Amino acid sequence: MGPDGGSVGFVSIRERLFAAVYDPLSAKPEAKFGAEVKRKLLADARGRVLEIGVGTGLSLPHYPPDVEVVGVEPSEPMRRRAQRRAKKLGRDVSLVEAPAEELPFADDSFDTVVSLAVLCSVRDPARVLGEVRRVLRPGGRFIFLEHVRSDDPQLARSQDRWERPWGWIAGGCHPNRRTLDTIQDAGFELVEVEHDERPEIPRLVRPHVKGWGQTPAGAIPS
Repeated sequence: MGPDGGSVGFVSIRERLFAAVYDPLSAKPEAKFGAEVKRKLLADARGRVLEIGVGTGLSLPHYPPDVEVVGVEPSEPMRRRAQRRAKKLGRDVSLVEAPAEELPFADDSFDTVVSLAVLCSVRDPARVLGEVRRVLRPGGRFIFLEHVRSDDPQLARSQDRWERPWGWIAGGCHPNRRTLDTIQDAGFELVEVEHDERPEIPRLVRPHVKGWGQTPAGAIPS
């Protein structure tokens, strides 16, 4: 996802640079473990799927062939790269310019929503998750891969200390968010969660949590 929600019309040099280096910097971790992690996670996607912060579309090769994929991405340079990747894959993907805090879709319009290292960089994670719940059908799946604040007090202090400079380097990423708590506070019933302390991941953004939850199989409260 682009830096803190991207911009409409004007595209900053920082945003263009982040989009340009994203795939080259991701190539090694994708080959080593990222692609496999995505493939396993996205095997749980069902029906009509929305990916928030689709970025350059690194996830697109890993969706099951029978799902319909819609991606939202506020950054035009990132979205353009995702469109090229979808075309190269021969995959029909709808890409929409929108921030995750304001999803331009009707209530109950998706069976699955996916967030892959996005909630660290949005302006308002609680609002994003409220939007995710709104557009998910009752009983719908929310698939996530996110890094969270460390339980190690020393590392957590480092995450706080380096939050601002890391965010400037890493596209608005906040390494110290309690994202799993925020997902639960939004009302998702967690079905499967795995913590990952993979050593290849920079220490500042450990641990990762991955898995999926679902909306209650009833009316979603307003």
